[in-house]
Formats: sequence, C-alpha cells, structure tokens
Amino acid sequence: MRKTTEGKKARPAARARLMAAIAVCAASALALEPPAAFAATDPIAAVDNLSTFIFGLIRSVGLILLGFGVVQVGMSLKSHDPSQRANGFLTLAGGVVITFAKEILDIIVG
Repeated sequence: MRKTTEGKKARPAARARLMAAIAVCAASALALEPPAAFAATDPIAAVDNLSTFIFGLIRSVGLILLGFGVVQVGMSLKSHDPSQRANGFLTLAGGVVITFAKEILDIIVG
C-alpha cells in the first residue's frame, strides 16, 4: 500500500489556521479587555453616581411609558373605545409617576 501525501499537506494548513484563530482570539481578548477601574476616594460619590445612573434608566423607561400612554389615549379617542381610553390614561399616569420617581422620593424622604 502506498501512503498518500495529501494528509500531510493538509495538516500544516490546518495547524496554520488553528494558530491564526488562536492569535486572533488572543489579540481580540487583549484589545477588548476593560480598563482597570479604581474606586473613587469617596465611596459616597460612587454610590451617588450609581444612583444617578439607575434613576436615569428609570426615567427613560417612564418616558417610554408616557409616550405609549399618549399614543394609546389618542388611538382610543379615534376608535371610541372606552376600555382602551382607561388603559391609556392608566399608562399615562404610570409613566408620569415613573418619570418623576426620584423627585417623588426626594419629597417623601425630605
């Protein structure tokens, strides 16, 4: 039986592709590594920044609900559907409460 050289030629090409894939993965892992984050000297400032960020996200959700409520009320006025109008006003009220949640909490806490 004769041995073919096709298997030997394919092996170095497969190894080269594997090594290239490993190099690309390593380079992208190093490039996408997040920078080292150091804690602020004042831990209260870090908590305040996190609180501001979270309340910003909550405000954006509230604004989305507010817009959806306006659209729902408008569509209910067009179609003369009282149940949709009630749901629209409830969504509108919920959006207002969620949008101004930080201010409401500040008033409650004092």
